Amino acid sequence: MSSAVDSVEHLVRLALAPGIGSVTVHRLLRHFGSAEAALAASEKELAAVAELRQEQVQAVSQARALDPRPELEEAERLEISLIGWNDPAFPAPLRTMYDPPFLLYVKGTLTAADLAAVSVVGTRYPTRYGVEQAERFGGLLARAGFTVVSGLARGIDTAAHRGALAAGGRTLAVLGCGLAHVYPLENVHLAADISRQGALISEFPLHTPPSRGNFPRRNRIVAGLALGVLVVEAPENSGALITARLAVDMGRDVFAVPGRIDQSQSAGCHLLIREGATLVRSLGDILAEIGGKGENDASAAADESFRRPPPASAAEERILAVLSRDAMHFDEICAAADLSAAETAAALLSLELKHLIRQHPGRYFAKI
Repeated sequence: MSSAVDSVEHLVRLALAPGIGSVTVHRLLRHFGSAEAALAASEKELAAVAELRQEQVQAVSQARALDPRPELEEAERLEISLIGWNDPAFPAPLRTMYDPPFLLYVKGTLTAADLAAVSVVGTRYPTRYGVEQAERFGGLLARAGFTVVSGLARGIDTAAHRGALAAGGRTLAVLGCGLAHVYPLENVHLAADISRQGALISEFPLHTPPSRGNFPRRNRIVAGLALGVLVVEAPENSGALITARLAVDMGRDVFAVPGRIDQSQSAGCHLLIREGATLVRSLGDILAEIGGKGENDASAAADESFRRPPPASAAEERILAVLSRDAMHFDEICAAADLSAAETAAALLSLELKHLIRQHPGRYFAKI
């Protein structure tokens, strides 16, 4: 994959094309080196990409004819920035995900302080106790120097954002729809406040409506941006538990606030605690796990967390053993590591996302 920053115009074409998701786009980037090269490829060349279905080949082929200018012009009018996955401004924690977004729409600002973030999530139908605890922890985390991440949904998400804002802290809201329309509508004013004191974030084109299938994808970003996820109230079958499971898969900490044993809103939290989540009674329970005691300690904890890459797979270890700072061609790597082309390509992408290697033109790779 090219180390150069991909043109946003080409990434927008892929984002607007129906039937093309982030996994497909990263396969294209891995195979062709850039979005521009993928869009310029013939259908025969596209068909050679591993695991690309015929309908996806046709969708990519048709995407080159899409005009990105209306999307880019409206984003500019709405003061929304578009950040490609290999842009230096792209949030570093998301790069380590298995399925990172390839393009983010951002209204507001992202800063280095956001590396020290905790996500607060929960049900859309909380009890009064749940709302109080979400606001309380949103405020406590913000005053301790953490950025509070949530999904702008009614209920627990809304309360967590409000708590962070009231404390004068930063908060990020990840939406399951395009940023041209805020959902839910009752949070329009809250969204405006968040954009001034943090950022609204989406991977979906501007006019994408909210739909059931969008929210699990939103949840992986909510989990990926944070050092840990705090679940305040959630039934056993809820999106908040999906976020918690995704956090575990990404190596993030999971925290849960206990509630009444006879209320369904707390059943999911109790289940998480039984499965090993940290029971949270105070801010100290969170700080004890992620090592922060305030703004400076929180930033240091975040820096250490994201500087240390996840454990390498066996294929990645083979490739790291044969690579050096001198660039080596893809075919040579396959042979030297005794791996198939598909195994090599997947491992190289993972290593690049971990910032352990860099790709050079012509499918050459080298250690960083």
